[in-house]
Amino acid sequence: MIDHPLVLIEGERIKEVRSDGQVPDGYMRIDLGNATLLPGLIDCHVHLASDPTQSSGNYYKDVLQMSAIDFAVSAHVFAKRTLEAGFTTVRNLGSAEYIDVALRNAINRGDIAGPRILAATLPLGATGGHADDTTGFSPYIEFHGETGVADGVDAVRRRVREDVKRGADVIKFMASAGVLSAEESVGAPQYSQAEMDAIVDESHRWGKRVAAHAHGSEAIKMAIKAGVDSIEHSSLIDDEGLKLAKQHGTYLVFDVYNDDYILAEYTRLGFPASTIEKEKKVGRLQRESFRRAVKAGEKLAFGTDAGVYPHGWNGKQFAKMVEWGMTPMQAIQAATTNAADLLGWSDKVGAVKPGYYADLVAVDGDPLASVAALEHVSFVMKGGAIVKSPAAR
Repeated sequence: MIDHPLVLIEGERIKEVRSDGQVPDGYMRIDLGNATLLPGLIDCHVHLASDPTQSSGNYYKDVLQMSAIDFAVSAHVFAKRTLEAGFTTVRNLGSAEYIDVALRNAINRGDIAGPRILAATLPLGATGGHADDTTGFSPYIEFHGETGVADGVDAVRRRVREDVKRGADVIKFMASAGVLSAEESVGAPQYSQAEMDAIVDESHRWGKRVAAHAHGSEAIKMAIKAGVDSIEHSSLIDDEGLKLAKQHGTYLVFDVYNDDYILAEYTRLGFPASTIEKEKKVGRLQRESFRRAVKAGEKLAFGTDAGVYPHGWNGKQFAKMVEWGMTPMQAIQAATTNAADLLGWSDKVGAVKPGYYADLVAVDGDPLASVAALEHVSFVMKGGAIVKSPAAR
């Protein structure tokens, strides 16, 4: 904590952080008054190419009438909302047809506004599993397009290479069943240990970190043993899984906000009753697992699964993290220093330090007193450029 900080910025980087209030000659001064300044926030689990606001209220109609093109033309809107909410860096853990790669590239070129993106492209998954969009439909309905479905050691290695070839920054695979898909289980393993080992080995060979979608306790432990860098959701992790995560230095990413949104809105959005029932089984247990993980001192990073709920609401998760065991400072660190460490970007983002990107956000009030302040970011700067600001001073 620094009182009355002065951050000197040159180009897209921070040059110096001081507290003497003296602005050197040649600098434009931006006065944020009594606001609290923080590093740009990081969400380690988003899906910028989808949003529940796109739903017609009929799940099957949406699946059959919307294509990847519909999602692609809207993705820039959700990217901008995310950035204006104070999240200057995100890890996009899967999208159809490499939309996240094209979105990342357009943002990097300066064509559109959005956060820094680490893209996962197509997530790997087993036939009939959480990444298989044809599950639950008639075998006579054909879905065309790229898919991450791959079975067997050789096939998953080939799929990792294809994702890397197409621009993946990180590899995502489905270690277990899921909630928002048609298979009956929520958490059963969907890959063998040999397949998980091969995915991680091949990804690390290409210098890519690995995120594993895993709700069930057995799938979580298998993925940790395989050497993944993070477990996504982590819903039903048991004590053995917590010990393994600590031993392996594995990050756990709990999306502990979106249970509220799913239970409140997904019936209205036309999702099958089986989906709602699966969420009822896992939501509360996930939050209890999160509390145990906090007490155990696990490595925890901020990730919300944005796209399951509307983009731009990412900050709502901070209050849930505090409600279920974190201090406000721990919650903030999960979305800054910890998240940057998980991404492998600890020398670029997640802190206000010389040499780092000038990614800065500000909120009114003190988020250590009320972490909900982070739901209302008033100032956003990315790479030295002001994205959002109160009245200029």
